[in-house]
Amino acid sequence: MTTKQRAYLKGLAMTMDPIVQIGKASLTPEVIEAVREAIDKRELVKISVLKNCFDDPKEIAQIIAERTHSEVVQVIGKKIVLFKQAKENSKIDLP
Repeated sequence: MTTKQRAYLKGLAMTMDPIVQIGKASLTPEVIEAVREAIDKRELVKISVLKNCFDDPKEIAQIIAERTHSEVVQVIGKKIVLFKQAKENSKIDLP
C-alpha cells in the first residue's frame, strides 16, 4: 500500500464509527470472526480497544491483520483501522 493510498483510507476512516470493540478478554476467536465478517462486507473497518483491555493496540492490530489477511492502515491511541481490498465488486477505489 502506498502512502497516497494510506492517506486516502485514513481520510475515509475519520468519519467512521468503530464497528468492533475489543474488551477485557482481548482477542478471542469470536472477535476475530466478527472482524473477518465486517471486513469482508465493508473493506475498511475501524476497531476500538476499550480501556479495560491491557494489551497493546499495535500488537492487536498486527495479529488481527495477520488472521484476517488484511492491512493495518493506522493505529491511533486505542483505535485501529484495517483494510482489505475485495476481490470483486470493490466499494473503495484506491488512488
